Amino acid sequence: MILPADFEQRIGFDKIREHLKEECTSTLGQSIVDKMSFLSHFEKLQKLLLQTDEFKKIIQSGEYFPNSNYIDVSGFIKRAKITGSFFSEEEFYQLKLSLNTILECISFFDTYEEEYQELYTLRKNVALDKKLFEAIDDKIDDKGKLRNNASQELSNIRSSIFKVQAQLRSVVEKIYRQASQNGHTPEDASITIRDGRLVIPVLTEYKKRIKGFIHDQSATGQTLFIEPAEALEMNNEVRELEYKERREIVKILTALTAQVKPELDALDRAYKFLAVVDFIRAKARFSLKIDAYLPELVDKRMLVLNKAKHPLLKLSLEKQGKEVVDLSVQLNPDNRILIISGPNAGGKSVSLKTIGLLQYMLQNGLLIPAMPDSQCGIFKNLFIDIGDQQSIENDLSTYSSHLQNMKHFLDGANKQTLFLIDEFGTGTEPRFGGAIAESILEELYKAKAFGVITTHYDNIKNFAEKYPNVLNGAMKFDVKNLSPLYELEIGKPGSSFALEVAEKMGIAHAVIKSAKSKIGTERVNYDKMLNALGKEKRSLELQLKDIKGRENQLEETVKEYEELNNFLNEQKKNIIFEAKREAKAIIQEANKRIEQAVREIKESKAKKEVTQQAREQLKAFDKKVTPTKEEQESSTSRNDEFKEAKGAIQSGDFVRIKGQSAIGEVLAVGNKEAEILLGELKSKVKLNRLQRMSKSEAKKEKKKSYSASSTGMIERSTNFSQQVDVRGMRVEEAITAADRFIDDALVLGYNEVSILHGRGDGILRKVLRDYLRQYNYVKSLKNEHEERGGDGITLVTLG
Repeated sequence: MILPADFEQRIGFDKIREHLKEECTSTLGQSIVDKMSFLSHFEKLQKLLLQTDEFKKIIQSGEYFPNSNYIDVSGFIKRAKITGSFFSEEEFYQLKLSLNTILECISFFDTYEEEYQELYTLRKNVALDKKLFEAIDDKIDDKGKLRNNASQELSNIRSSIFKVQAQLRSVVEKIYRQASQNGHTPEDASITIRDGRLVIPVLTEYKKRIKGFIHDQSATGQTLFIEPAEALEMNNEVRELEYKERREIVKILTALTAQVKPELDALDRAYKFLAVVDFIRAKARFSLKIDAYLPELVDKRMLVLNKAKHPLLKLSLEKQGKEVVDLSVQLNPDNRILIISGPNAGGKSVSLKTIGLLQYMLQNGLLIPAMPDSQCGIFKNLFIDIGDQQSIENDLSTYSSHLQNMKHFLDGANKQTLFLIDEFGTGTEPRFGGAIAESILEELYKAKAFGVITTHYDNIKNFAEKYPNVLNGAMKFDVKNLSPLYELEIGKPGSSFALEVAEKMGIAHAVIKSAKSKIGTERVNYDKMLNALGKEKRSLELQLKDIKGRENQLEETVKEYEELNNFLNEQKKNIIFEAKREAKAIIQEANKRIEQAVREIKESKAKKEVTQQAREQLKAFDKKVTPTKEEQESSTSRNDEFKEAKGAIQSGDFVRIKGQSAIGEVLAVGNKEAEILLGELKSKVKLNRLQRMSKSEAKKEKKKSYSASSTGMIERSTNFSQQVDVRGMRVEEAITAADRFIDDALVLGYNEVSILHGRGDGILRKVLRDYLRQYNYVKSLKNEHEERGGDGITLVTLG
């Protein structure tokens, strides 16, 4: 149940419908916008929301999706039922274009069934025979005219018409040239057509000089249009052939229309499918315009909005270069009712409307401008009481109209109701209005309904203190500058700041003082206490935010330290493993040589020469595997005696951490630390722990890397293509693929490559180009030649 009857106008949803219609491509989608209604069935609503979210992803991907020729053919398609009727060439042309769009949509969903499963379910209900499109395309050309070869008879007729017309024009031109040379025709005149027949313009005074039939005269009466007698028979022949052509065209169109008749049921489903596609596409396009997302939909009564924005206010402020203040609010069984107070023009009503509009949009199958981690439940009843509802026709005052709404609210309220009431209790004498409002609120509370209320009344603000499941909220106010901040703060009531605002507006101090005395010291002190509590809470929030920031920084530092430590330990294990492996090989070789020497000595029976030779061989091997003095010194004190390159460490330098052999590349340099790349690991290290490497040493390291990967480079060079296809990829996937592709191109020495991203709405093209422009090695980005793909392909010049 939706109350009151003009709910959509009061909440602003009528404007949402207008925006959706603007996003539709045709009247097909617009007709569904008009039929869109409030839903409370969880599975059906979830399906509609998922379809919209999937279409949003299609648009964001940049993948081509048919976006034209969503034509409504309902005005003439049913004529196919009438025997002997036929569609015109223009009607068949519209049918051809729209059928092609339907077939392209079907093909898209068949291709991406796994990616867009909910949208694919729409396609499953459509069984359209492609032969009908082919039959129409075989007869109707791309200009909407019947093809010459639509039938052999038509081809012969048109060929005859062409021949006769050529002869006719030749005869008439000859007569016209002669008349023109004789001065019988007006200057700058030419052969023209009257009643479908070729005629020549002749000055009135020379009409008897040209034999023929007069068809028309000019507005001034000075020129006559005469069909020469020599052309009369040929004009008649052309006219007869044109009649014959028309009869053949009707015959062909009638036969073609008969082919449509058996497919009417399938066509009806197909065009309903096309209308739904246009509608869902409009919803997706509108969601991108208002930064809307799919929240978590839950099958229970609750509402958690994180950083929500009023969509219409957002669009309005964007035109002025401003941003709308977001709203975060939470309603659940533990906190069912929120009472918002605060100064006038502080944003209370906007907050109320935002909550109501977003819930109504969601239950109409629309994505909402709130963070994806928002949680939205389903309500069966939505009630709103907002604005001046005075009714002249029914002789109702504003307050009486409010009371009438309250009566309906109380009659229909239950635990599946969300009610929204603005300026609760106003419109009559405050004491009575406040009392009635509190009593009504008690009944709504007993009905276990959910709701949001805005008020200035203290007894309504105090309601939250007396009843569980009710929260106070306040619109923030800058006390120093006496201006609203339009931010909702949950947990405490707000002051109206009436005295402060009056003083700022220039009301005399004596008047303000008198007002304070009339209000009473206790009430004034109550407002002061609220303000003081607000200041204290904001101060504590800032301190808590600072502490959380420091905790996050500490966690990040610990994480980086652990990653660096793990990396170094892994390097250490690798070095020890390699050393052990080499040592084992040396020992095995030594044992082998010793055994060989012993065997040779035994076989020679310890001959002096052989024994001496064996000993020399062992000494030579010992010398080979024993480190030299320089190598030992280098090995034991290499870290201490490392010759550091001169100059300050800058981005792009190669460095080594003191006491370690690991070499890294400097990515960025700060005041006291630098971000370096160690293998695949990024880490921040203090500058005083780094030693700068010379370029020669860096080159040696690069050569080692190159040597190790030369085989891979040859393979990459052999298989490299100068174009990468990112169509159908998500934005993140496309960026990763393009990034890797550009890296390979640079390494392999290519100066120009291309990225195939498709046209679509141009979103993927823009994202890729914006990403590539940040790199210095990308010299230019431009569209491919139109014949080779145009703006669906980006040419990248590297250097």
